[in-house]
Amino acid sequence: MSLLLVFLDVQNADILGGNMIKEYIRDNSLKILVKAGASKNEVIGWDNNKKALKISIKAAAEKGKANKEIIKFLGKLLKKKIVIVSGLKSREKILKIL
Repeated sequence: MSLLLVFLDVQNADILGGNMIKEYIRDNSLKILVKAGASKNEVIGWDNNKKALKISIKAAAEKGKANKEIIKFLGKLLKKKIVIVSGLKSREKILKIL
């Protein structure tokens, strides 16, 4: 199985975002790897080893700032409510899509 790398930002969300990310959602859950402190918020690809979507977030990984930015960013892309169910203090997170 070949996987398509996804490159997008909030401006492209209506064209690419939600539909492409939905392919990786299983049982309303999405596993992600986060790079905090990036230059912009974007989905940067797929990690085949960890079976997780790689995401860059502008916010720093301190006092929950990056977690809040993840929820806001992915919520806009998917047009759904997002909850972090595990990994609040980790780069690797599991999200619930409501």
